[in-house]
Amino acid sequence: MAIGRQSDPRDSDYERCKRCGWWRRLMGMKQILVVMVAATFAGCGDKEPLGNIKSLSSRPAPKQNITTKVIPKTLDSKHARKPNVLFIAVDDLNDWVGALGGHPQARTPNMDLLAKRGILFTQAYCSAPACNASRSSLLFGLQPSTTGIYSNGHDWRQVPLLKQAVNLPKHFKENGYLTLGAGKLFHAHTFFHERNLSGYSDPTAWVGYFPSKTQQMPAEATPKKWPVNSSRHFYRGHFDWSPLDIPNKEMADAKVVAWAKKQLAKKHDKPIFLSVGIYRPHVPWYAPQKYFDRFPLDQIKLPVHLVNDLEDLPPAGKAKAKRQWHQWITQNDQWKKAVQGYLASLSFADDMIGELVNALDKGPLADNTLIVFWGDHGYHLGEKESWEKFSLWEDTTHVPLIFVDPRQANAGKTCKVPVSLLDIYPTLVELCGLKLPPQKLEGDSLTSLLKKPATQLDRVVITTGGKGNHALRSQRYRYIRYADKSEELYDHENDPHEWKNLAGEPNSLSIKKSMARFLPRAEAEPPK
Repeated sequence: MAIGRQSDPRDSDYERCKRCGWWRRLMGMKQILVVMVAATFAGCGDKEPLGNIKSLSSRPAPKQNITTKVIPKTLDSKHARKPNVLFIAVDDLNDWVGALGGHPQARTPNMDLLAKRGILFTQAYCSAPACNASRSSLLFGLQPSTTGIYSNGHDWRQVPLLKQAVNLPKHFKENGYLTLGAGKLFHAHTFFHERNLSGYSDPTAWVGYFPSKTQQMPAEATPKKWPVNSSRHFYRGHFDWSPLDIPNKEMADAKVVAWAKKQLAKKHDKPIFLSVGIYRPHVPWYAPQKYFDRFPLDQIKLPVHLVNDLEDLPPAGKAKAKRQWHQWITQNDQWKKAVQGYLASLSFADDMIGELVNALDKGPLADNTLIVFWGDHGYHLGEKESWEKFSLWEDTTHVPLIFVDPRQANAGKTCKVPVSLLDIYPTLVELCGLKLPPQKLEGDSLTSLLKKPATQLDRVVITTGGKGNHALRSQRYRYIRYADKSEELYDHENDPHEWKNLAGEPNSLSIKKSMARFLPRAEAEPPK
């Protein structure tokens, strides 16, 4: 995988053998079996065969929900089949995951154990800091600047370019998979009207879906009277936080997970692609009381922040911050309560992850199932005097990304190469041996990094926050250029919280010029 070049998912051992001459020699042989074995296992260069299956799991810590299984070390008929895929999407999940260290009080033992079972990409970034733009980009493998989908109001079903493209679950279906799903995958939400529970769904992509192929999400559990702690000026009261006096099973996410667990307990005639969307910690931060009890209010630690952090930003950067929200929250003594609400919702989501993966481990599919775990974008909780997403800073764009592959032997390793959620589509195409979709995927396959996570690559990934607004992230620097050409530059080696904008300093010119090479050359107009 090289910078500035898209890795072709067809770059498998088989394809490399054809290019380097093995294929011509093997074609002279009469036995087809010899050809298949040589193409699969001989490889070329330093490429390793995928058949090296070793133990995936480690012993779980006490009180964690995820159980572990020892995966067979020998290749058998089960692993010769295409793998199942458990595709877990968590909404508004920033880096407040224990394995990433985003907040010292975050309690995510099940997510952390999942990281120990697979490869954790410590520098993974969304391609857009908004639910719809990020998910549409991931699910079609195309940049927002290519599709024109920049905001939550842009329906991908109305974009002419995407009428010829195939989204990820549909591509699995067209390649012989049983596609099942529950909860939010395409954009949807619980605000304002029941129709938003359906969102921008694609009924043709699925064989089965819960609640239905046309409704992605169950109805939200809410207090009798809301908002409880916030104001109706914020999403008409849906930006709110409060404990609920209900058992877990009454939560919408619990209903989604309960349905998914039943699918994981069955044997299927085809390999399955099972998508599970966990809505928490998306607002409103309502969760059963016990989750709030885990984080006593008098012990809550506010996120690391700097007073007057926005002073050295251009007007375009300042405009991205929701300063009025922050002012209201601080003046009404709600900052700690809001952080408590996010931590409680995050802890609830972690328990849902534990139930889901535990069901996989106890069922018949465990030995041949890939797990892909991801958050759609980051989230601010007062850093830079801002809340929510929609900006281009680290807190809004940095996301968890974990791949668990029972055929690989790198359980518990981390990869520090910057990667994008855009890379998931081509990675799964290669891992599952799918044909290429009709659209040219704009991400890179991460399979080489899954095999050798310690690889060092000077890679740059891009996040787009509206037409003309982009953040470029290398392992060390974040460079932001807004539509009006104003800039921000941060050196994460010396400034991990992005408190000092270096864009105006003379010695930053070469860095900005080098990173600006990765800005899109053309940008699509948003759909009308």
